[in-house]
Amino acid sequence: MGTPGFAVASLDRLVSEGYNIVGVITVPDKPAGRGQQVQQSEVKRYALQKNLRILQPEKLKDPAFLEELRALKADLQIVVAFRMLPEAVWSMPPLGTFNLHGSLLPKYRGAAPINRAVMNGEKETGVTTFFLQHAVDTGNIIFREATPIGEDETAGEVHDRLMQIGAQLVQKTVDAIAGGVAPRISQDVFVTPGETLPSAPKLFREDCRIDWTKSAEEIRNFVRGLSPYPAAWTELQSADGKNIALKIFSVELQPNGAPGRPGGLSEGMNVRCGNGSLIIKELQAAGKKRMSAEEFLRGYRLREDDRFA
Repeated sequence: MGTPGFAVASLDRLVSEGYNIVGVITVPDKPAGRGQQVQQSEVKRYALQKNLRILQPEKLKDPAFLEELRALKADLQIVVAFRMLPEAVWSMPPLGTFNLHGSLLPKYRGAAPINRAVMNGEKETGVTTFFLQHAVDTGNIIFREATPIGEDETAGEVHDRLMQIGAQLVQKTVDAIAGGVAPRISQDVFVTPGETLPSAPKLFREDCRIDWTKSAEEIRNFVRGLSPYPAAWTELQSADGKNIALKIFSVELQPNGAPGRPGGLSEGMNVRCGNGSLIIKELQAAGKKRMSAEEFLRGYRLREDDRFA
């Protein structure tokens, strides 16, 4: 059960290694993009290539879907980047249902674990497989595998590495469950007394707006954690009242701070932060392609009072 490319890597691993995939469950096709053309999920496109049985339920509690799912007679269900499952689904197979999550649970439960870990400046993350139960991302852990987060790595780069590590962990988990030797470790084991666990709630557009009153290091992590998707953004406000929405993909710490209040700009897209300053390296104006700051400035002349807000 899965939707994006992150799930395809695990499915491909199982198919390539000869496991019997009796069905693939993914989201219904839906219109997307400017032309509103009907788009298939990446998991569906892969499943079609491999001639796998595909189910695309609108509602996971629909009796007709539950009957189709039951008819597959799956021994085990595997969830990678899908939707929250009702108990009628996750409790169905005799060997249970497990999920691959993009963090070292119990840290970063929620929909955006990779983004949030990088945004928070974490030095390490990983993947976890766990058995599903009622509360989201709280089930007994089977396996965890850690990996460092590089100083300059983006969420996209971490995502791609975790996708491959996760695919290997999914196979290891399937083998352990099939062999009757899968651990079932309470997540409480990984929590120290008094520890506050960071969470990973879904990201909305306003969550991605840059607050220039924060420190340069905090903003750098924020930008890395949202690059390339959904991307940190800001508004370039000019003295004549025109605002340009900009996505920011890459920044660099600037040793010599830009003058003025947070959001203030100097030559070369040097931006003053609450503490320190940053140089914008890559950005994208609304309706334009992604480009370097130098390319942007060839088509836009910065004025003295221009600022980010």
